[in-house]
Amino acid sequence: MTSTTSVREYYEKATRELSAPFAIVDMAAFRANAAGIAQRAAGTPVRVVSKSIRCRHLLREALARPGFAGVMAFTLPEALWLAGGDSGDPVSDDILVAYPTADTRALARLAADPRAAGRITLMVDDTAHLDMIEAAGPDPAHPVKVCIDVDTSWQPLGPRLRIGAHRSPVRTPAQAAALARAITARPGLRLDGIMAYEAQIAGVGDAPPDRPLYGRTLRWVQHRSRMELARRRAAVVRAVRGVADLRFVNGGGTGSVHTTRRERAVTEVAAGSGFYQPRLFDHYTGFSGRPAALFALPVVRRPGPGAATVLGGGYLASGAPDAGRLPQPYLPAGLSYSPAEGAGEVQTPLLGAAADTLAVGDLAWFRHAKAGELCERFSHLHLVEGPEPAEVTAVPTYRGEGRAFL
Repeated sequence: MTSTTSVREYYEKATRELSAPFAIVDMAAFRANAAGIAQRAAGTPVRVVSKSIRCRHLLREALARPGFAGVMAFTLPEALWLAGGDSGDPVSDDILVAYPTADTRALARLAADPRAAGRITLMVDDTAHLDMIEAAGPDPAHPVKVCIDVDTSWQPLGPRLRIGAHRSPVRTPAQAAALARAITARPGLRLDGIMAYEAQIAGVGDAPPDRPLYGRTLRWVQHRSRMELARRRAAVVRAVRGVADLRFVNGGGTGSVHTTRRERAVTEVAAGSGFYQPRLFDHYTGFSGRPAALFALPVVRRPGPGAATVLGGGYLASGAPDAGRLPQPYLPAGLSYSPAEGAGEVQTPLLGAAADTLAVGDLAWFRHAKAGELCERFSHLHLVEGPEPAEVTAVPTYRGEGRAFL
């Protein structure tokens, strides 16, 4: 398949028995993307980020591939589920919860389940988190494992100029060591690792289209941020190792796997979005991926020349509101949104010469701006695999299994 036309024909032949709207994952693209991530990691283990996949079948598919080990979950209830708390069939026995939790019921479940406590590591960046975990009554014989989250923002002029996400208040080696001492002083807790996720590098494409000057500036900022963080991350790790042993030091994301893994202090990297290759990950100089996750919407109206209207489509991505959060009309090529309507709740007009090739009942194919958020819209992903005639297998998303964690 060398053209968008042949790709579209392949997908439409494979899914001709399905009723739109529906979502697919091109498994050849998924596996090629996974291979690309592992190649960039160059032997450093890659922890799979569950929020970017949100399908247990595909999490297992990813973890079965060489180079991948462990899951990074986004909530504690999700981690308990992935650890086999309900089904007894764990996705992984090594699950790091990427964000601190204030869910007292979930904490009580974790503290009361030695098996789950052995598989799950919680994120902390404040003694308030330690107090909440301790209040759940963990058994010192089966302590709750915790990981210190370290702020990675670049602050060249101090806190007044922050480039990066507002995450942890723990920034310096001294702050990290102090929190480590607070952890080790509590018998029901065990320090397990450090995480330092550089969102301003891993999650921001450094080659924005049609903005060459901004791209050069962005790459300079990211380079300076990377150099500062490498020194500080190494110092933080040394300081914390002076308090207690660490099982892992996690860093990076899809956009920075190939640079973060070079740091000696880092023992593992994380990646998730790169498996699906959503549109926000198209503009990086360090790697390229193949669109793997798509959704199809049916044309239900032809309001006039150069316009075709599809059912639904308002699947906006989270983050700062701008046009980049809209899904991308992908196939047929050449479609665009109406500036007055955008992607709508119940209908989405698509404009352009390509709209005149679509009849009522035809499909328009889209890419979501982000990865796992697509799965909150569909109960199943239809896995398309093999040469024509392709095999199609439906697997449930989190939503399809009756789960909504955020």
